[in-house]
Amino acid sequence: MRLLTAVDQLFLLLESRKQPMHVGGLFLFELPQDGQNEDGDFVNQLVQQMQTATVPPSFPFNQVLDRLLFWKEDEEFDVEHHFRHVALPKPGRVRELLMYISKEHSRLLDRAMPLWECHIIEGILPESEGRPERFALYFKIHHSLVDGVAAMRLVEKSLSQSPTEPVSLPIWSLIARHRKSVDKLLPADRSITSILKEQLSTIKPVFTELLDNFKHGDDEGYVGTFDAPMSILNQRISASRRIAAQSYDMQRFRVIADAFEVNVNDVVLAVCAGALRRYLLSMNALPTKPLIGFVPMSLRCDESASGNQISFLMANLGTHLDDPAKRLQLIYKSMNSGKRRFRRMNKAQIINYSAIAYAWEGINVLTGLFPRKQAFNLIISNVPGSKKPLYWNGAPLKALYPASIIVDGQALNITLSSYQDKIEFCITACSKLLPHVQDMLGLLEEELILLEGISEAKTVAAS
Repeated sequence: MRLLTAVDQLFLLLESRKQPMHVGGLFLFELPQDGQNEDGDFVNQLVQQMQTATVPPSFPFNQVLDRLLFWKEDEEFDVEHHFRHVALPKPGRVRELLMYISKEHSRLLDRAMPLWECHIIEGILPESEGRPERFALYFKIHHSLVDGVAAMRLVEKSLSQSPTEPVSLPIWSLIARHRKSVDKLLPADRSITSILKEQLSTIKPVFTELLDNFKHGDDEGYVGTFDAPMSILNQRISASRRIAAQSYDMQRFRVIADAFEVNVNDVVLAVCAGALRRYLLSMNALPTKPLIGFVPMSLRCDESASGNQISFLMANLGTHLDDPAKRLQLIYKSMNSGKRRFRRMNKAQIINYSAIAYAWEGINVLTGLFPRKQAFNLIISNVPGSKKPLYWNGAPLKALYPASIIVDGQALNITLSSYQDKIEFCITACSKLLPHVQDMLGLLEEELILLEGISEAKTVAAS
């Protein structure tokens, strides 16, 4: 048995009917064109392959809760409980696909079973005329089992980088397929003594950084725990969800980053901030103070895929500024302020620092006592994905969208992932609090075009 970490337990404690604590991935494939789908039965063959496989699930898909304290290996795996095969109602557009995912993402996982589900969805229209029909994989897994980076690694290991390599085993049995490489994903055993020694060593550096916050509290880039304004994003949520997704070329963000001498993630935050500003202005709901974004940061320094190894930076999104260029510069300063602090600490120190610095938000989320006073307004998360093309029995993966969690007081989450030369945006929202949140996709495009125009003018002026 493996002991749950404090962070893993937190995700279980936070869970309720209206607040599921699983993350999801929507993977969009094209049917193969080189004869592997001659009889038009490609998806059914995949389904049969998974339903009839006799290889047991591997870590972490074989883990089940024991008294909310431990993970233990499940000895009664039932594939029918975890696996779904559905066909979209016609016309089978991405709109119908996202409506299905929205409903499934709002449903709780059964804690008596390993906390994951796999859905194969067929009948999706081609991306454009002349292209093959598409199908999708939607996989959801509890956040107490893995964080976003770990989930992405599991997916990469389950698919292939070759269009000709057969993948004969289910996604949940990947350990039997790549034994050596998957061994790296397993959690390393550590003694209680080493854990205690590590924790004691964090006391001095953590409190040094906390005291340093008071010295730099007036800096433009510094974000305090009570700086986030009240907004329509920060209300008690319902159980309803709306998932919206869109892909963008990575190069568009790189060009802007080069022109402003910032990094791509700063540009991503600026595009999100500009789209949010437009969305809230359309509802006459833009706060006069800038929105604060909670930006998860992976602390993984190995290839493991167990538990949660994340901390957070708080970013001033500059939504009170009308000028997109000034907004981007403020985001850059804000993110750099947090990054400089984290560079001075190791992983254990960062986790403990975050636990103290963001304690107010933790208490607020757990108790719900102060729903109108949040430490931040929304989460914007960037999960690195594969730079190489991936295939499933020859079917090319065309897009992947990471669906995340929302909680009381946090009705909107924007999570994105990189895949090859694209950035894949996925918006998860409470549909009752935030109507027509899919409009954000068009607003993201508008903001991106605006920053591209400014970048081009800067480049021309500098040459």
